[in-house]
Amino acid sequence: MHLLIIAPEQIPVPPLKGGSVEICIYAIARQLAKQHHVTIISRQHRAYTNTTRRGSLKIVRVRAKSSKQYLKEVMKAMKGEKFDWVQVDNRPVFAAAIKRQFPHSPVSLFLHSLTFVKPPYISISKCSALLGKVDWIVANSASLEQELIRLFPKRRAKLHRIYLGTDIKRFKPISAAMKQRLRHKYRVGRGFHILYVGRLIKRKGITHLIKAVHLARKKVAGLKLLIAGGEQTEGYKASLQRKARRLRVPTKFLGNIAHRHIHEVYGLANCFVCPSQGHEAFGLVNVEAMASGLPVIASANGGIKEIIQHGHNGVLIRDFRNPRAFAKGIAAIAKRRKWAGGIAKQARDDAVKQFSWQATSQSLADFYRLKQEERHEKNVKETDQG
Repeated sequence: MHLLIIAPEQIPVPPLKGGSVEICIYAIARQLAKQHHVTIISRQHRAYTNTTRRGSLKIVRVRAKSSKQYLKEVMKAMKGEKFDWVQVDNRPVFAAAIKRQFPHSPVSLFLHSLTFVKPPYISISKCSALLGKVDWIVANSASLEQELIRLFPKRRAKLHRIYLGTDIKRFKPISAAMKQRLRHKYRVGRGFHILYVGRLIKRKGITHLIKAVHLARKKVAGLKLLIAGGEQTEGYKASLQRKARRLRVPTKFLGNIAHRHIHEVYGLANCFVCPSQGHEAFGLVNVEAMASGLPVIASANGGIKEIIQHGHNGVLIRDFRNPRAFAKGIAAIAKRRKWAGGIAKQARDDAVKQFSWQATSQSLADFYRLKQEERHEKNVKETDQG
């Protein structure tokens, strides 16, 4: 097949720093390109040429001063090309417009969250009309799928679920010697380190985590906190730093680490915590931590519950509004090292079996091939009847 993937207009592919959607697009495309021809259309960036090729993967980069201009440039880049399938990530407006312009090409919308399908971004009625234009809607978890059914019951028949993954060769357990070298590189001292990776925004629950570590330190001496991620609102990082100082929680802010280096950050830690307070469609960082061989403590929230099984491959916090619940989980992981090691090993095994980019891309390719065959059979039947 020749597949086209259209990225959102905000971050180039591959992403220079963060951008979970763009990370997913690039990882999936690279896997798909091992068996298919894949083209990505992304925004221009001075760090990249306008066209790059890597085997069967081609990336075309176009101007994106506004979303309207970007869509226009995408259409222009598509003109005269033939694709067996077009996938638009996270932009229902783009997907519907492309389907109108190229009515004979199957178009799917791959959704990574609810952000762009509801207010304040778009009204439910308008989005429902847009979703009615595309051929299929792919959700990255059952939780997201159920939320979409709740919001858009008329579009239920178009929904299909495909889980995301991670690079299990890059995110993997490391030796004690390698951990020591990484800690030296990032100037991280000795001790039991709890890690958070993600955007520094309120709904991620970082203040809850700082409070939880403060409480856990009363039961387990020497616990320390590592926070990797960039702030979106100026001053928020400073407020987190003040809270950590006030509660006397030893905290190191690592800043916004480029994703190509983020696997090293997991290597610094003894435990990973995802204290998210808002709906998480999937929770990619949890899978990265699991693949890295870390015990994971996470909010029982959205799609996270589909990745982590409590007591089997991680610890789920049901009462995730309560820092004391996280503190209890952190203390248990820090005290019961053998038990925590067993959970971490199971987490790694599950990541390899269920949440690799190879598994994601294979599921996606199988789905597109099946729908393409069904489409062909339908066209043949209609021709014979005519």
